Amino acid sequence: MTTMKVEGMHCPKCVASVTKALSEVPGLSNVSVNLEKGEATFDGDAPHDALKAAVDRIGFIPGAIE
Repeated sequence: MTTMKVEGMHCPKCVASVTKALSEVPGLSNVSVNLEKGEATFDGDAPHDALKAAVDRIGFIPGAIE
């Protein structure tokens, strides 16, 4: 399981947007976004640049990936 910080989420619609964006990244599965923690978790392997671009493209600020 990989975790990525996501800044700028304020509501359930934000969570849905980030979940959808990351779910569309090839190679990822089991995407879950936690509003309170400000992070997304997922399984799989994708280039960090692709993950950050997916989040940035919808107006949120991608953070550290662990």
